[in-house]
Amino acid sequence: MSTLPISFDDVAAAHERIRGVAHRTPVLTSRTANERAGAELFFKCENLQRMGAFKFRGAYNAIAQFTPEQKAGGVITFSSGNHAQAIALSAKLLGVKAVIVMPHDAPAIKVAATQGYGGEVIFYDRYTEDREALGKRLAAERGLTLIPPYDHPHVMAGQGTAAKELFEETGPLDMLFVPLGGGGLLSGCATAAHALAPACTVIGVEPEAGNDGQRSLQTGSIVHIDTPKTIADGAQTQHLGQYTFAVIRERVREIVTVSDAELVDTMKFFASRMKIVVEPTGCLAAAAVLEGKVDVRGKRVGIVLSGGNVDLLRFAELVGA
Repeated sequence: MSTLPISFDDVAAAHERIRGVAHRTPVLTSRTANERAGAELFFKCENLQRMGAFKFRGAYNAIAQFTPEQKAGGVITFSSGNHAQAIALSAKLLGVKAVIVMPHDAPAIKVAATQGYGGEVIFYDRYTEDREALGKRLAAERGLTLIPPYDHPHVMAGQGTAAKELFEETGPLDMLFVPLGGGGLLSGCATAAHALAPACTVIGVEPEAGNDGQRSLQTGSIVHIDTPKTIADGAQTQHLGQYTFAVIRERVREIVTVSDAELVDTMKFFASRMKIVVEPTGCLAAAAVLEGKVDVRGKRVGIVLSGGNVDLLRFAELVGA
């Protein structure tokens, strides 16, 4: 009997819960990418998900399971952007009030979208203030239910539906690369992979500047770091979650890192060769494959593109450099 916080049954139930609400995003291929990697690559395009990122899956799955009392009280979260938008949109669809704690330097496009979905945004300084403490205090004061960005079984199960869809479309894969911030997406996808393709090697990818997940997996315990300075704003987490690490420790083979420069090169590749916009964080897994961080030659490889929410001026600045 598994003691892990989520099972594949949870992922399957989440998939039914979000059916007809979340997009079943396309899986794209590229002959140029295949030739570059020497492998057959399958890109799961969560940059084309509702609100522009995989986060919608977990947010909707979590709020959809609220009790009537919780729905009446409202939801609160803390997020640099994508989870913020996901909670705000999901709450709007489900008729629930949403309060979002966001860093003052969050991308303007993500702040505007969160407010556009009806979320009340409260700003904080990500380098000097503790967002988790602020979120918990506001939850207690206002009677809100806190749904953190990643360390929550309902969130994790929802994120795992992305990999479930990928395997349903491609069949078993040899390897699966997934971006890593706090671990919600990676833990959910690893759970789906374990059930649907037991021989598949799951690899997490995080920014070089914030390799707490890599160090945590190597040492066997959660490593805390200062907020990393990286263009991958969705992966500027300081540590993995207790729930997410429990799954990652058991289901993920390896965690590798990529540099900001490699993320920019990958953004350029997607824009120029595949005609899609992928945000820096969304490029983590692809960069690891395209930059040869792991030997994938001759393999069938799944790659999750986690999001596409990047300010257009910032995008132009990065890819035009």
